[in-house]
Amino acid sequence: MTSPLTDGAGETLLTRQEASAHLASLGVRLKPATLARIWSVGSGGPPCRHIRSKPFYPKTLLTDWAQAQISELRTAAPPAAQARRRV
Repeated sequence: MTSPLTDGAGETLLTRQEASAHLASLGVRLKPATLARIWSVGSGGPPCRHIRSKPFYPKTLLTDWAQAQISELRTAAPPAAQARRRV
């Protein structure tokens, strides 16, 4: 068994496959291919580091990002969405 990869500060780094599994455990389901796509188009995906050309996701930053994606409990559509429906 190999030890987990860490950066210089001791942060555990996850591969895309591991990051996808970790996100799923937190309630945010994203396939590894989706993580790749949102990174490549720069659309607000989780932060990652690269070793050569391979991306690795710092586990604590990934956890913080996932928690930021989950909204508060909603009982109706946001006001902006409700306004669009009335038009």
